[in-house]
Amino acid sequence: MPPYDAFLLVSFGGPEGPADVMPFLGNVTRGRAVPPERLEQVAEHYYRFGGASPINQQCRDLAALVEKDFAAGRVDLPVYWGNRNWTPYLADTVRAMAADGVRRAIAFVTSAYSSYSSCRQYLDDIELARAQAGPGAPRIDKIRPYFNDPGFIEPLADAARRAVESLPGPVQGGAQLVFTAHSIPAAMAAASGPAGRGGYPAQLAEVASLVAERVGGARPWRLAYSSRSGPPSQPWLEPDVSDCLTELASAGAPAVVLVPAGFVSDHMEVIYDLDVEAAQTAGRLGLPLARAATPGTSPGFVTMITELVRERCGGPPRPALGTLAALPDICQNGCCPASAPALAGPPGGRP
Repeated sequence: MPPYDAFLLVSFGGPEGPADVMPFLGNVTRGRAVPPERLEQVAEHYYRFGGASPINQQCRDLAALVEKDFAAGRVDLPVYWGNRNWTPYLADTVRAMAADGVRRAIAFVTSAYSSYSSCRQYLDDIELARAQAGPGAPRIDKIRPYFNDPGFIEPLADAARRAVESLPGPVQGGAQLVFTAHSIPAAMAAASGPAGRGGYPAQLAEVASLVAERVGGARPWRLAYSSRSGPPSQPWLEPDVSDCLTELASAGAPAVVLVPAGFVSDHMEVIYDLDVEAAQTAGRLGLPLARAATPGTSPGFVTMITELVRERCGGPPRPALGTLAALPDICQNGCCPASAPALAGPPGGRP
């Protein structure tokens, strides 16, 4: 595969023990003037789980599986991993790549959608890491967003079906689907995505429609958001997932399955916002609730990564499901600008 000599997995990062939590939150919120008491409040979410987010271990597992899939498919690329906000830091990884003689790498980001926070900011992170690594830093090309790729849609649909089947038998047939994603400022959402290709909300709605269709049964679905932050005067994408559950319970929904369609892997926005907060809301409402797994390290998702690398190297294009076309490999100038404060973490983002 001549164009590249390394593969780079890029993710948000997360703490792995109690001593990491406050330094990690400091990294995430640097420059955002978040009050210390708010950071302490968010830190308690991590301490509830031993001070660790699952995201780093999921990245280790994903990198190992990608290496195996590369070997099976004769993709001769070493696999590296770097994070935005915690070890292994992206700049340190890029320095290691340069020391190993890497000259051009292809990067896969653990975010499937278009917006400043989920795409453009990672491009900025990569360029900053290259600058910090110095003149010997490799060129790094980011793989396009992949929200409508079968390798993302099918694992979500499989997980949603399993979640429906985990509910008590009498309510399975009427269970409604609620697709969840990280909320972002409305102005950021309006500026997201290439012109004419659909931005963040449209992409999420497309994923929800595709997954619901595969779950079957003409099952009703809604899109809701978690982890809103920012001042009350600033509009963010709504409804909040707990408000959505309250409305569904009032309307007589027999059960709900939460599908974290906005997330590639489990992290704090999944295991706390959904498994704790949303579950508590459903419990108070007497609403049977199940949560679908994230694509994480499912075989189809891993194979998708390999095939996206092949696509970028001149192989056959990956299919795009639904009505929105696959996004271009190279972002247009001005695509997904930082039209609002970057979605980077607490209060709100809690990987």
